[in-house]
Amino acid sequence: MDFLTLFAIYVVVVLTCIVLVCKYSGRQQTPFSIISNSIVKVVAPFTPKWLQRFSQWTMHRLFHQRNNMFIYLHILLEVAVYAEFTYEVFAFCREMDTTLTSLSVPYILLAIKTYFFYLCIKRDPGAVTKKKVAVQLHVYPYDRRLSPRSPVQPANLSNRPAPNTANTRYFLLYLFCVCAMAGDIAILTGDMLIHAVLRSGLLSASYIDEYGQQQPAGPLFVVQHLFLTFPRIVFMLGFLVFVFFLLAGYALFHSFLALVNQTSNEWYKSRGYVCQHCHPTATEDHLCSPAPDHSKRYFYSKGLLRNLGEIFFPLQPVQKKDN
Repeated sequence: MDFLTLFAIYVVVVLTCIVLVCKYSGRQQTPFSIISNSIVKVVAPFTPKWLQRFSQWTMHRLFHQRNNMFIYLHILLEVAVYAEFTYEVFAFCREMDTTLTSLSVPYILLAIKTYFFYLCIKRDPGAVTKKKVAVQLHVYPYDRRLSPRSPVQPANLSNRPAPNTANTRYFLLYLFCVCAMAGDIAILTGDMLIHAVLRSGLLSASYIDEYGQQQPAGPLFVVQHLFLTFPRIVFMLGFLVFVFFLLAGYALFHSFLALVNQTSNEWYKSRGYVCQHCHPTATEDHLCSPAPDHSKRYFYSKGLLRNLGEIFFPLQPVQKKDN
């Protein structure tokens, strides 16, 4: 099986998974849940209880709670891409007369992205604490819409303010920087490969097929030749193109949430579902009903310009000066 077929199968499988996840996200009953529950019922009697608890905890930890695994994975992939770009692509691009200005753009974007990444980590995410709740409620009074009163928290901490936008602007800028990084490196890599094909004269070359017939070198032959000559570079290019579209979709989704003044948590809650692992004894409440209520979906929206203004110029509490 040749490289193009393998890569096409890989792209189709991944895109299919993404489409299915987007389609069935937030639904209680999906084909995947039905199949999974059926498999669990068959396997559960033969699986130790400790292994079942560990598997459930692992899945919950990865997909229902904040953890650093995806940060480490992101950093690892970023290091691998920049190492390959610096070690091979940079030198080939210089041989193809690519300017240093163009080659420095990925490193400039990396520095800008790292700065926004640092701000996302170090700046106050807007968590409601005993110390800050009184100040935050002066800015965003409790609306009794999306945030329920938690039985395990003090009463004053259950008064959740409206969506906090402390880090949203940094996160959006970070996402767009990552998209720009992937797109720019992909363009430079593709330009290098195109110049390599033009300089080698592959487009006017020919080859002998398995029947002994002379055939002109078409696009498939060129791609196969490039993969055999630059395997890591071609694989990195395919990976970057895929990651670019994936991140672009993710960035557009969060941009949409910013335009309607909504957080991803509120978007999920407005669909009427809660995490069964976090709230195993959750009951229906008229303040935060598990049934979908579309009237809540854009409750905080104040118009396009005001929503963007709240993201990039968030309201700040007035600090009283001590006499």
